Amino acid sequence: MILTGPEITHRVKNSEITIEPFDLSCVSPNSYDFHLSKDIGWYTDEVLDCRAENSFERGTIPEEGMLLERDRIYLVSTEETMGSEHFVPIIRARSSIARLGLFVHVTADLIDIGSINRWTLQLHAVQPVKIYPGMRVGQVTFWRPLGEIELYAGKYQGSTLPMPSQAYRDFEQVT
Repeated sequence: MILTGPEITHRVKNSEITIEPFDLSCVSPNSYDFHLSKDIGWYTDEVLDCRAENSFERGTIPEEGMLLERDRIYLVSTEETMGSEHFVPIIRARSSIARLGLFVHVTADLIDIGSINRWTLQLHAVQPVKIYPGMRVGQVTFWRPLGEIELYAGKYQGSTLPMPSQAYRDFEQVT
């Protein structure tokens, strides 16, 4: 069951959902619009290896904007710290952003219950597109889980900056 916008607002006020900062004007009928932070990162290697820690560089999106190149992956954190120990967040691009050919977090839209951070978004432009810090880029919906809740305690918990993949750590656990 998806929460309506008024119910999201109610659950934020009751501390069952974290959205900080919270702006009432970002509440939609059944979602909350979130923003890009100024923090961005990208891989510097041309070939990425799932079993290795890949070279990663961080930067900031200037106020005058930053042009994203096509066929590259950029990692940008949300401006908001978001999450819940009671509801499952699902994120996606706002349709107005998708219509510009900017893919936002397409392949990993399910956020684990208990993951409360400034989430790392994967941005991919199908053609060059300019982005700005603080722009509304996506929306989060909250869903009621069914069954016993086990809170997320994974490798990205508590992140505040864009986090590169740590998939290589999955290989370290294999014995």
